[in-house]
Amino acid sequence: MKKLGKFLFKFCFVFVLLNALLFVVFFFDLDGKLMFNVVEPFLKKHYDNMERKDVLKEPYDLDKFPEYKY
Repeated sequence: MKKLGKFLFKFCFVFVLLNALLFVVFFFDLDGKLMFNVVEPFLKKHYDNMERKDVLKEPYDLDKFPEYKY
């Protein structure tokens, strides 16, 4: 019975500590700040350097339309 009490006490302590940690993250918007300051610049750097097809150099034919099949 004493082991169960110690286990429940530790479990409740860890739960309260985790809940407090998550509240601090939410209250100070730390996840949003991490995304804005770390993840977003990394993604911008990665995707801005990708090679893309230049759609402005493709010919534009006014009389040719794609076939639509219903």
